[in-house]
Amino acid sequence: MSQGVFEDRDRQAVGCAEPRSSAPGLALPVVPMPGAQRARLKPLEGKPVGTLVVHEIYRSLQGESTFAGLPCVFIRLTACHLRCVYCDTPHAFTEGEILDLNQVVSRALQLGDALVEITGGEPLLQPEVYPLMTGLADAGKSVLLETSGAIDIAAVDPRVRVILDIKTPGSGESAANLWTNLDRLKPTDEVKLVVCDREDFDWAIAIVRQRRLYERCPVLVSAAFGLVNPADLAGWVLESRLPIRLQIQQHKVLWDPMARGV
Repeated sequence: MSQGVFEDRDRQAVGCAEPRSSAPGLALPVVPMPGAQRARLKPLEGKPVGTLVVHEIYRSLQGESTFAGLPCVFIRLTACHLRCVYCDTPHAFTEGEILDLNQVVSRALQLGDALVEITGGEPLLQPEVYPLMTGLADAGKSVLLETSGAIDIAAVDPRVRVILDIKTPGSGESAANLWTNLDRLKPTDEVKLVVCDREDFDWAIAIVRQRRLYERCPVLVSAAFGLVNPADLAGWVLESRLPIRLQIQQHKVLWDPMARGV
């Protein structure tokens, strides 16, 4: 792995301490990461500076967020250091092709839609995602970033709408939550919580109440597919009496839940 991009565990961090990205001077986050998680970044090893490992770029309807139903271009980046039990894109853990940053921007713009989402995997693992987001915003696109919430979002272009996925205990990855990210949320951002059972929901509601997240930005709660009946979740949301939104994964209703590129 390139020196200066990921630090050794002995130095207590894995991240972009001295970034060599295409955006000179950009202050990128250092990501604390144990060895098991660091090993999951192998698909990014040897990636040339100024490039991205991209799993897929495609056009579909936005299936989640407050933008659900709108035509959207998706840029899905490769690799994730987390392993949520309900993950529906494990193919993005390792599969991908190396593309120049400008190629990625060009492909997204050619598809033509005003809305572009950058997702993964965990997109913030690749330093070039920051100039990618800025380039798309400069081109007049509405840019969404879907991130696990385990990496500092401070360096994200303020024009980008962050969809912050707070990991519940049922996900198996709640220890990875970087709680300082909640203080960085803008009114245009969104919080997403995927719940695996009633206990997960109660945990999520406690966080939402304690942090008063609904006063910061929209809060959306989803049922982990196949684990929670959305009708049950609807009832729980009503019981909470909080101004939070029930989220249904539209794409899994419209198409085969296992389909790719939708």
